[in-house]
Amino acid sequence: PMGSERMEMRKRQMSMAQETPGTAQAQHSTGNRGSNACCFCWCCCCSCSCLTVRNQDEERAKRTSHELQAEGIPNCEESPAPTLEEVSAWAQSFDKLMFTPAGRNAFREFLRTEFSEENMLFWMACEELKKESNKSVIEEKARLIYEDYISILSPKEVSLDSRVREVINRNMLEPSQHTFDDAQLQIYTLMHRDSYPRFMNSAIYKNLLRSLSEKSIEA
Repeated sequence: PMGSERMEMRKRQMSMAQETPGTAQAQHSTGNRGSNACCFCWCCCCSCSCLTVRNQDEERAKRTSHELQAEGIPNCEESPAPTLEEVSAWAQSFDKLMFTPAGRNAFREFLRTEFSEENMLFWMACEELKKESNKSVIEEKARLIYEDYISILSPKEVSLDSRVREVINRNMLEPSQHTFDDAQLQIYTLMHRDSYPRFMNSAIYKNLLRSLSEKSIEA
């Protein structure tokens, strides 16, 4: 029930988002400066013009969370085409699916159809955070992760229980690479138990498996 409610919420948010670019573009056309496409849609396939802003507002617009994430986390991870053996192995365990970029890409494509891609994006953002060693970079990335996936005001908020949220709030007093470890584990478990079984029965997975099987037979 909770999953279906969240899915309906995502659908409504996407509907509203489709109306936004036209409005933003109309507002931008009234500005006194040239076009400044400084914020990016997550799909990385199009850009939207920000409102014309000045001084501090302009600088802030250049560093929107979407832009920073688009730089650090690509829409599709680079990976060689998966083999039939690899795709077959995804059915053996969720860990094997998540271990390879090709597996994560296919799973993200499925999550997108269920309006729950934010779970994978959050997990990936946590993985990127763990690679950082610079204190200021860690603090900035932790802040962005909090704003994009933990804040109740974010349309990409992930589903976490109150205990984990309390842990995060304490950790944010002094952010580190492991600030979101408990939350990352909870979301990983959620994807494993809730989304993974549906992915294995989805057309996305079955079509990929069938395509590779046919190529294998032809070869």
